[in-house]
Amino acid sequence: MAKTMGDLARRLAQDTNDDGDATPILIGDLKSGITSPVGQSIANILLRQEDAQAAPVGYKPPGVLSSKACKADTCCVWFYVSAALTSAFKGPTGRCNEIARQAIRLGFHDAGAWSQSNAAAGQDFGGADGSILLSGSEISRPENKGLAGIAALAKATAKSFGVGYADLIQFSAIHAVVTCPLGPRIRVFVGRKDSSTPAPTGLLPGVNDSADKLVALFQDKTIPPHDLAALVGAHTTSRQYFVDTTRKGAPQDGTPGVWDTLFYNQTVGTGPLPKQVLRFNSDLVLSADPRMNNEWLKFAGPGGQSHWDEDYATAYTRLSLLGVNNINNLTECSQVMPAAQPTFKGAGNLLITE
Repeated sequence: MAKTMGDLARRLAQDTNDDGDATPILIGDLKSGITSPVGQSIANILLRQEDAQAAPVGYKPPGVLSSKACKADTCCVWFYVSAALTSAFKGPTGRCNEIARQAIRLGFHDAGAWSQSNAAAGQDFGGADGSILLSGSEISRPENKGLAGIAALAKATAKSFGVGYADLIQFSAIHAVVTCPLGPRIRVFVGRKDSSTPAPTGLLPGVNDSADKLVALFQDKTIPPHDLAALVGAHTTSRQYFVDTTRKGAPQDGTPGVWDTLFYNQTVGTGPLPKQVLRFNSDLVLSADPRMNNEWLKFAGPGGQSHWDEDYATAYTRLSLLGVNNINNLTECSQVMPAAQPTFKGAGNLLITE
Protein backbone atom coordinates (compact mmCIF):
# COMPACT_ATOMS: atom_id res chain seq x y z
CA MET A 1 0.00 0.00 0.00
CA ALA A 2 1.59 3.23 -1.13
CA LYS A 3 1.79 5.81 1.63
CA THR A 4 4.18 8.44 0.34
CA MET A 5 4.55 10.63 -2.71
CA GLY A 6 7.70 8.68 -3.54
CA ASP A 7 5.76 5.41 -3.60
CA LEU A 8 3.16 6.93 -5.88
CA ALA A 9 5.77 8.36 -8.22
CA ARG A 10 7.50 4.99 -8.52
CA ARG A 11 4.20 3.24 -9.26
CA LEU A 12 3.28 5.73 -11.96
CA ALA A 13 6.74 5.49 -13.51
CA GLN A 14 6.42 1.70 -13.69
CA ASP A 15 2.96 1.83 -15.29
CA THR A 16 3.62 1.22 -18.97
CA ASN A 17 0.04 0.30 -19.85
CA ASP A 18 -0.63 1.60 -23.37
CA ASP A 19 -4.23 2.56 -22.63
CA GLY A 20 -4.27 5.96 -24.27
CA ASP A 21 -5.15 7.66 -20.98
CA ALA A 22 -4.95 11.42 -21.06
CA THR A 23 -3.60 13.43 -18.14
CA PRO A 24 -6.26 13.28 -15.39
CA ILE A 25 -8.41 16.37 -15.03
CA LEU A 26 -10.14 18.16 -12.20
CA ILE A 27 -13.90 18.02 -11.73
CA GLY A 28 -16.70 20.01 -10.14
CA ASP A 29 -15.89 23.38 -8.61
CA LEU A 30 -12.18 22.48 -8.57
CA LYS A 31 -12.14 23.39 -12.27
CA SER A 32 -12.80 27.01 -11.27
CA GLY A 33 -10.20 27.08 -8.54
CA ILE A 34 -8.86 25.37 -5.43
CA THR A 35 -9.87 27.44 -2.42
CA SER A 36 -9.40 25.18 0.60
CA PRO A 37 -6.96 22.63 2.02
CA VAL A 38 -9.45 19.80 1.49
CA GLY A 39 -9.99 20.98 -2.08
CA GLN A 40 -6.23 20.87 -2.63
CA SER A 41 -5.99 17.38 -1.17
CA ILE A 42 -8.82 16.07 -3.35
CA ALA A 43 -7.29 17.75 -6.39
CA ASN A 44 -4.01 15.99 -5.63
CA ILE A 45 -5.81 12.64 -5.43
CA LEU A 46 -7.61 13.25 -8.72
CA LEU A 47 -4.30 14.16 -10.37
CA ARG A 48 -2.65 11.04 -8.88
CA GLN A 49 -0.30 13.13 -6.76
CA GLU A 50 -1.57 12.04 -3.34
CA ASP A 51 -2.69 8.74 -1.86
CA ALA A 52 -6.43 8.07 -1.87
CA GLN A 53 -6.05 5.54 0.94
CA ALA A 54 -6.24 6.63 4.56
CA ALA A 55 -3.67 5.62 7.13
CA PRO A 56 -5.23 3.88 10.16
CA VAL A 57 -5.51 6.58 12.79
CA GLY A 58 -7.69 6.43 15.85
CA TYR A 59 -10.71 8.65 16.36
CA LYS A 60 -12.39 9.22 19.68
CA PRO A 61 -15.77 10.95 19.49
CA PRO A 62 -15.95 14.06 21.67
CA GLY A 63 -19.23 12.90 23.16
CA VAL A 64 -22.31 10.75 22.71
CA LEU A 65 -24.29 11.23 19.52
CA SER A 66 -26.81 13.63 21.04
CA SER A 67 -24.23 15.80 22.81
CA LYS A 68 -23.36 19.37 21.87
CA ALA A 69 -19.72 18.34 21.52
CA CYS A 70 -20.62 15.69 18.97
CA LYS A 71 -22.86 18.04 17.02
CA ALA A 72 -20.00 20.56 16.85
CA ASP A 73 -17.70 17.99 15.21
CA THR A 74 -18.70 17.22 11.61
CA CYS A 75 -17.15 13.76 11.75
CA CYS A 76 -18.64 12.69 15.09
CA VAL A 77 -21.99 11.55 13.70
CA TRP A 78 -20.15 9.57 11.03
CA PHE A 79 -18.29 7.67 13.73
CA TYR A 80 -21.63 6.37 14.96
CA VAL A 81 -22.86 5.72 11.42
CA SER A 82 -19.67 3.74 10.80
CA ALA A 83 -20.27 1.56 13.84
CA ALA A 84 -23.80 0.79 12.67
CA LEU A 85 -22.64 -0.07 9.16
CA THR A 86 -19.87 -2.37 10.40
CA SER A 87 -22.52 -4.44 12.12
CA ALA A 88 -24.77 -4.40 9.05
CA PHE A 89 -22.07 -5.24 6.50
CA LYS A 90 -20.12 -8.05 8.17
CA GLY A 91 -21.23 -11.66 7.78
CA PRO A 92 -20.88 -14.48 10.33
CA THR A 93 -17.50 -15.65 8.95
CA GLY A 94 -16.05 -12.12 8.97
CA ARG A 95 -16.53 -11.65 5.24
CA CYS A 96 -18.60 -8.83 3.76
CA ASN A 97 -22.21 -9.81 3.20
CA GLU A 98 -25.03 -9.27 0.72
CA ILE A 99 -26.02 -5.86 2.07
CA ALA A 100 -22.39 -4.71 1.77
CA ARG A 101 -22.39 -5.80 -1.88
CA GLN A 102 -25.53 -3.80 -2.46
CA ALA A 103 -23.96 -0.77 -0.78
CA ILE A 104 -21.02 -0.87 -3.20
CA ARG A 105 -23.38 -1.15 -6.15
CA LEU A 106 -25.61 1.66 -4.87
CA GLY A 107 -22.58 3.95 -4.65
CA PHE A 108 -21.71 3.19 -8.27
CA HIS A 109 -25.25 3.66 -9.52
CA ASP A 110 -25.87 6.99 -7.79
CA ALA A 111 -22.53 8.57 -8.72
CA GLY A 112 -22.23 7.01 -12.17
CA ALA A 113 -25.37 8.65 -13.57
CA TRP A 114 -23.49 11.78 -14.70
CA SER A 115 -21.54 12.78 -17.80
CA GLN A 116 -19.33 15.61 -18.99
CA SER A 117 -21.27 16.02 -22.21
CA ASN A 118 -24.58 16.40 -20.39
CA ALA A 119 -23.03 18.90 -17.98
CA ALA A 120 -21.61 20.91 -20.89
CA ALA A 121 -25.08 20.95 -22.44
CA GLY A 122 -26.60 22.44 -19.30
CA GLN A 123 -27.64 19.17 -17.64
CA ASP A 124 -25.14 19.22 -14.79
CA PHE A 125 -27.17 17.05 -12.46
CA GLY A 126 -27.09 13.44 -11.42
CA GLY A 127 -23.88 12.04 -10.02
CA ALA A 128 -23.24 11.62 -6.30
CA ASP A 129 -26.27 13.59 -5.15
CA GLY A 130 -28.49 10.98 -3.49
CA SER A 131 -31.11 11.21 -6.23
CA ILE A 132 -31.20 7.44 -6.63
CA LEU A 133 -33.09 7.37 -3.31
CA LEU A 134 -34.56 10.87 -3.16
CA SER A 135 -36.13 11.18 -6.61
CA GLY A 136 -38.78 8.54 -6.02
CA SER A 137 -38.35 7.11 -9.52
CA GLU A 138 -34.66 6.44 -10.13
CA ILE A 139 -34.46 3.43 -7.81
CA SER A 140 -37.23 1.75 -9.85
CA ARG A 141 -35.30 1.79 -13.11
CA PRO A 142 -34.42 -1.68 -14.46
CA GLU A 143 -30.69 -1.19 -13.93
CA ASN A 144 -31.30 -0.59 -10.22
CA LYS A 145 -33.12 -3.84 -9.51
CA GLY A 146 -31.76 -5.70 -6.51
CA LEU A 147 -31.01 -2.63 -4.40
CA ALA A 148 -34.12 -2.69 -2.21
CA GLY A 149 -32.27 -3.96 0.86
CA ILE A 150 -29.61 -1.27 0.94
CA ALA A 151 -32.14 1.39 -0.07
CA ALA A 152 -34.25 0.56 2.99
CA LEU A 153 -31.19 0.51 5.26
CA ALA A 154 -29.90 3.81 3.87
CA LYS A 155 -33.24 5.54 4.37
CA ALA A 156 -33.50 4.28 7.93
CA THR A 157 -29.88 5.26 8.66
CA ALA A 158 -30.27 8.75 7.19
CA LYS A 159 -33.39 9.32 9.29
CA SER A 160 -31.88 7.89 12.46
CA PHE A 161 -28.62 9.84 12.29
CA GLY A 162 -29.79 12.95 10.44
CA VAL A 163 -27.20 12.73 7.66
CA GLY A 164 -27.56 13.50 3.96
CA TYR A 165 -28.33 10.82 1.41
CA ALA A 166 -25.60 11.78 -1.06
CA ASP A 167 -22.93 11.47 1.62
CA LEU A 168 -24.42 8.36 3.19
CA ILE A 169 -24.52 6.48 -0.11
CA GLN A 170 -20.84 7.14 -0.82
CA PHE A 171 -19.79 6.67 2.80
CA SER A 172 -21.57 3.30 2.79
CA ALA A 173 -19.94 2.20 -0.47
CA ILE A 174 -16.48 3.07 0.83
CA HIS A 175 -17.23 1.51 4.21
CA ALA A 176 -18.44 -1.71 2.58
CA VAL A 177 -15.16 -2.05 0.69
CA VAL A 178 -13.01 -1.81 3.82
CA THR A 179 -15.41 -4.13 5.66
CA CYS A 180 -14.52 -6.78 3.07
CA PRO A 181 -11.30 -8.58 4.05
CA LEU A 182 -8.31 -7.26 2.04
CA GLY A 183 -10.26 -4.15 0.99
CA PRO A 184 -8.55 -0.73 0.96
CA ARG A 185 -9.34 1.98 3.50
CA ILE A 186 -10.36 4.72 1.08
CA ARG A 187 -10.42 8.32 2.25
CA VAL A 188 -13.91 9.67 2.81
CA PHE A 189 -15.24 13.20 2.35
CA VAL A 190 -18.65 14.55 3.42
CA GLY A 191 -20.70 17.64 2.70
CA ARG A 192 -22.29 16.85 -0.68
CA LYS A 193 -25.60 18.47 -1.56
CA ASP A 194 -28.67 16.25 -1.86
CA SER A 195 -30.96 16.42 -4.88
CA SER A 196 -34.35 14.90 -5.65
CA THR A 197 -34.01 15.56 -9.40
CA PRO A 198 -33.86 12.19 -11.20
CA ALA A 199 -30.52 11.58 -12.89
CA PRO A 200 -30.47 11.36 -16.70
CA THR A 201 -31.05 7.90 -18.11
CA GLY A 202 -28.67 5.81 -20.20
CA LEU A 203 -25.52 6.63 -18.24
CA LEU A 204 -24.87 3.30 -16.51
CA PRO A 205 -23.00 0.39 -18.14
CA GLY A 206 -24.69 -2.77 -19.38
CA VAL A 207 -23.37 -6.31 -19.12
CA ASN A 208 -23.62 -6.79 -22.88
CA ASP A 209 -22.01 -3.50 -23.89
CA SER A 210 -18.95 -3.57 -26.14
CA ALA A 211 -15.56 -2.48 -24.87
CA ASP A 212 -15.69 0.61 -27.09
CA LYS A 213 -19.07 1.62 -25.69
CA LEU A 214 -17.94 1.09 -22.10
CA VAL A 215 -14.70 2.99 -22.57
CA ALA A 216 -16.52 5.91 -24.20
CA LEU A 217 -19.19 5.90 -21.49
CA PHE A 218 -16.61 6.18 -18.71
CA GLN A 219 -14.37 8.63 -20.52
CA ASP A 220 -17.41 10.91 -20.62
CA LYS A 221 -17.33 10.69 -16.82
CA THR A 222 -13.62 11.73 -16.82
CA ILE A 223 -12.70 8.11 -16.03
CA PRO A 224 -10.02 6.71 -18.39
CA PRO A 225 -9.49 3.03 -19.29
CA HIS A 226 -6.80 2.64 -16.61
CA ASP A 227 -9.29 3.61 -13.89
CA LEU A 228 -12.12 1.65 -15.49
CA ALA A 229 -9.99 -1.49 -15.25
CA ALA A 230 -9.67 -0.86 -11.51
CA LEU A 231 -13.33 0.00 -10.92
CA VAL A 232 -14.79 -3.12 -12.56
CA GLY A 233 -12.79 -5.13 -10.04
CA ALA A 234 -15.61 -4.38 -7.60
CA HIS A 235 -17.22 -7.42 -9.22
CA THR A 236 -14.88 -9.43 -6.99
CA THR A 237 -17.63 -9.28 -4.35
CA SER A 238 -20.71 -9.23 -6.56
CA ARG A 239 -23.41 -11.84 -7.09
CA GLN A 240 -25.92 -11.60 -9.92
CA TYR A 241 -29.66 -12.18 -9.77
CA PHE A 242 -30.97 -10.68 -13.01
CA VAL A 243 -28.40 -11.27 -15.78
CA ASP A 244 -29.20 -15.00 -15.78
CA THR A 245 -32.30 -15.69 -13.70
CA THR A 246 -31.67 -19.43 -13.85
CA ARG A 247 -28.50 -18.88 -11.81
CA LYS A 248 -29.62 -16.41 -9.17
CA GLY A 249 -26.92 -15.62 -6.65
CA ALA A 250 -24.06 -16.71 -8.93
CA PRO A 251 -20.87 -14.83 -7.97
CA GLN A 252 -18.53 -13.13 -10.43
CA ASP A 253 -15.50 -14.74 -8.84
CA GLY A 254 -14.93 -17.63 -6.48
CA THR A 255 -14.47 -15.57 -3.31
CA PRO A 256 -17.40 -13.11 -3.21
CA GLY A 257 -16.95 -12.29 0.47
CA VAL A 258 -13.34 -11.14 0.07
CA TRP A 259 -11.94 -8.08 -1.74
CA ASP A 260 -9.23 -9.96 -3.62
CA THR A 261 -7.87 -10.03 -7.17
CA LEU A 262 -9.18 -13.50 -8.01
CA PHE A 263 -11.78 -11.77 -10.20
CA TYR A 264 -9.03 -10.60 -12.53
CA ASN A 265 -7.52 -14.08 -12.76
CA GLN A 266 -10.78 -15.89 -13.26
CA THR A 267 -12.08 -13.45 -15.86
CA VAL A 268 -9.08 -14.16 -18.11
CA GLY A 269 -9.03 -17.86 -17.23
CA THR A 270 -5.77 -17.94 -15.28
CA GLY A 271 -7.30 -18.91 -11.93
CA PRO A 272 -9.41 -21.85 -10.74
CA LEU A 273 -12.90 -21.27 -12.11
CA PRO A 274 -15.70 -23.04 -10.22
CA LYS A 275 -18.73 -23.77 -12.36
CA GLN A 276 -20.83 -21.61 -10.03
CA VAL A 277 -19.01 -18.45 -11.18
CA LEU A 278 -20.79 -16.42 -13.85
CA ARG A 279 -18.55 -14.09 -15.82
CA PHE A 280 -20.20 -11.00 -17.30
CA ASN A 281 -19.65 -10.50 -21.01
CA SER A 282 -18.75 -6.87 -20.32
CA ASP A 283 -15.91 -8.00 -18.04
CA LEU A 284 -14.66 -10.46 -20.64
CA VAL A 285 -14.49 -7.85 -23.41
CA LEU A 286 -12.81 -5.30 -21.15
CA SER A 287 -10.21 -7.80 -19.98
CA ALA A 288 -9.25 -8.50 -23.60
CA ASP A 289 -9.27 -4.88 -24.75
CA PRO A 290 -5.73 -3.59 -25.47
CA ARG A 291 -6.44 -0.41 -23.52
CA MET A 292 -6.92 -2.45 -20.35
CA ASN A 293 -5.43 -5.90 -20.81
CA ASN A 294 -1.96 -4.98 -19.59
CA GLU A 295 -3.30 -3.38 -16.42
CA TRP A 296 -5.74 -6.25 -15.92
CA LEU A 297 -2.89 -8.76 -15.97
CA LYS A 298 -0.90 -6.65 -13.52
CA PHE A 299 -3.79 -6.79 -11.07
CA ALA A 300 -3.90 -10.57 -11.56
CA GLY A 301 -0.15 -10.99 -11.12
CA PRO A 302 2.34 -10.81 -8.23
CA GLY A 303 1.80 -7.71 -6.12
CA GLY A 304 -1.54 -7.18 -7.79
CA GLN A 305 -3.51 -6.71 -4.58
CA SER A 306 -1.71 -3.57 -3.40
CA HIS A 307 -1.56 -2.24 -6.97
CA TRP A 308 -5.30 -2.71 -7.43
CA ASP A 309 -6.20 -1.34 -3.98
CA GLU A 310 -4.27 1.83 -4.75
CA ASP A 311 -5.77 2.27 -8.22
CA TYR A 312 -9.29 1.45 -7.07
CA ALA A 313 -9.09 3.97 -4.23
CA THR A 314 -8.01 6.72 -6.62
CA ALA A 315 -10.60 5.83 -9.25
CA TYR A 316 -13.44 5.51 -6.77
CA THR A 317 -12.62 8.84 -5.16
CA ARG A 318 -13.17 10.43 -8.57
CA LEU A 319 -16.38 8.48 -9.18
CA SER A 320 -17.74 9.39 -5.74
CA LEU A 321 -17.38 13.10 -6.52
CA LEU A 322 -18.94 13.22 -9.98
CA GLY A 323 -21.55 15.96 -10.17
CA VAL A 324 -20.37 17.46 -6.87
CA ASN A 325 -19.84 21.20 -7.23
CA ASN A 326 -18.88 22.09 -3.68
CA ILE A 327 -15.75 19.96 -3.34
CA ASN A 328 -13.81 22.86 -1.78
CA ASN A 329 -16.33 22.89 1.06
CA LEU A 330 -16.20 19.19 1.93
CA THR A 331 -14.80 17.80 5.18
CA GLU A 332 -12.53 14.78 5.38
CA CYS A 333 -13.75 12.18 7.88
CA SER A 334 -11.48 9.28 6.95
CA GLN A 335 -10.52 8.88 10.60
CA VAL A 336 -13.87 7.31 11.50
CA MET A 337 -13.51 4.41 9.08
CA PRO A 338 -12.70 0.96 10.49
CA ALA A 339 -9.20 -0.41 10.02
CA ALA A 340 -8.41 -2.39 6.89
CA GLN A 341 -7.81 -6.15 7.08
CA PRO A 342 -4.77 -6.78 4.87
CA THR A 343 -4.77 -10.47 5.83
CA PHE A 344 -7.65 -12.85 6.47
CA LYS A 345 -7.51 -16.51 7.41
CA GLY A 346 -9.22 -18.58 4.75
CA ALA A 347 -9.37 -15.70 2.28
CA GLY A 348 -8.80 -18.09 -0.62
CA ASN A 349 -11.48 -20.58 0.37
CA LEU A 350 -13.91 -20.76 -2.53
CA LEU A 351 -17.63 -20.05 -2.65
CA ILE A 352 -18.13 -18.75 0.89
CA THR A 353 -20.46 -15.80 0.37
CA GLU A 354 -20.29 -14.12 3.77
